[in-house]
Amino acid sequence: MNFQEKISILVESKREASIELSNAIWAVPELHFQEKKSVQFMKEALEREGFATEVGVAGLETALMGTFGSGKPVIAFLGEYDALPGLSQKGGVTSYEPLEEGGSGHGCGHNLLGTGAFTAAVAVKDYLEQHNQSATIRFYGCPAEENGSGKAYMAKAGLFDDVDIAISWHPGTFSTVMTCSSLANYAATFKFTGKSAHAAAAPHLGRSALDAVELMNVGVNYLREHIIPEARVHYAITNSGGTSPNVVQPYAEVTYLVRAPKKQQVQEIYQRVENIAKGATLMTGTSLEIEFEGAASNLIPNKTLYDAMYKQLLEIGMPTYTIEDEQHAQAIFKTFSPDIQASALIGLSREDTMLLKDQVIAQHIPGILPEFILGGSTDVGDVSWNVPTVQCTTVCMALGTPLHTWQVVSQGVMPIAHKGMLQAAKIMACTAIECIHNPALIEEAKKEWEERLDGETYASLIPEGTKPPKR
Repeated sequence: MNFQEKISILVESKREASIELSNAIWAVPELHFQEKKSVQFMKEALEREGFATEVGVAGLETALMGTFGSGKPVIAFLGEYDALPGLSQKGGVTSYEPLEEGGSGHGCGHNLLGTGAFTAAVAVKDYLEQHNQSATIRFYGCPAEENGSGKAYMAKAGLFDDVDIAISWHPGTFSTVMTCSSLANYAATFKFTGKSAHAAAAPHLGRSALDAVELMNVGVNYLREHIIPEARVHYAITNSGGTSPNVVQPYAEVTYLVRAPKKQQVQEIYQRVENIAKGATLMTGTSLEIEFEGAASNLIPNKTLYDAMYKQLLEIGMPTYTIEDEQHAQAIFKTFSPDIQASALIGLSREDTMLLKDQVIAQHIPGILPEFILGGSTDVGDVSWNVPTVQCTTVCMALGTPLHTWQVVSQGVMPIAHKGMLQAAKIMACTAIECIHNPALIEEAKKEWEERLDGETYASLIPEGTKPPKR
């Protein structure tokens, strides 16, 4: 029996406990830095499996580290458990039915992500015990991936300095390895303070904070022509200063998110955005306070590791799906607009597209994609600047399902999601065992990592002196 078969047996032995943990986290969707119940679930699960745990690492109340074993190599499994606002949804249904109007939901599948990484760590621990082998296995419970970049705080605190490789995954619609980089980002809230006045009787006495917000937004929109096309600048007016048009608004705020392929590019664009905000205060006679919200570095891919992980994916193969799985996925697929349905296979090779075009659950494993820049951001990027990092995705939802939607939440407690979660656990665990068995693979991954950094050292985008948020 090869180690892939042994790992599969170990993961399957934890099937019911893993599903129960994932569903428990799904049932208490908690926003960034508020994941108090979820981290407690993870802590208790780790301790039942013999891991030593510490909550509150890096000064983050809902960050967790679980450790088993000793010596080299040190293998990190990255887990998440934060939810998204406004995505409350009943599980298992094929229409929009929120459990709580305006409530939160696991619209990115982090209930699965955290549990899958946990199950992988446990499987590796059990394997090492069975074979009397030594290594240090760590599970990192990482809060606020969506808004706040918990891993960036953990990396800044040096929690990955002694790690040899880091392994993670993400729920998706294909089972493959991630060959992408990602966009670095920086988020801040601009809080303008003016002076209230009666908008009809004494408008000359007022200084409108809302005017400052609007002028800032106009200025940034003119900036778009003069930044690199790969950059992204998003904003949301988070406080308009009131609802009465007959009052000059004394306070208003807007939150900005700046993205670009490289950290330096993000910093340069953000500085220009900040200067525009300062200009808006001069135009309106208001004052400005800037509050840091979060930042993430771009992801450094590692071909050595994703090639090794892809071999494990092929060895593990795909789960078996039932007629009921297919029917439910088909019903979900029908809720998507025609343009989303049509884009489900974009980016794949012609051969893979032909093999997948009639599947609503992607049961074919696509070939490894060429490296590309992901249109989004992830705080896994900060980990990858500190240690060679690898990730996979597995099928946890119907083909074409967009992340951050109610359809993800609905499918997050269904068998398709649990099958993908356990498949990911097997792939991650087998990748770790392959590295433990083959130390030269780790050294090759480190050499590639150093070459990709090309002498550049990690510098966190979190401003010096910034304290981790408290909720």
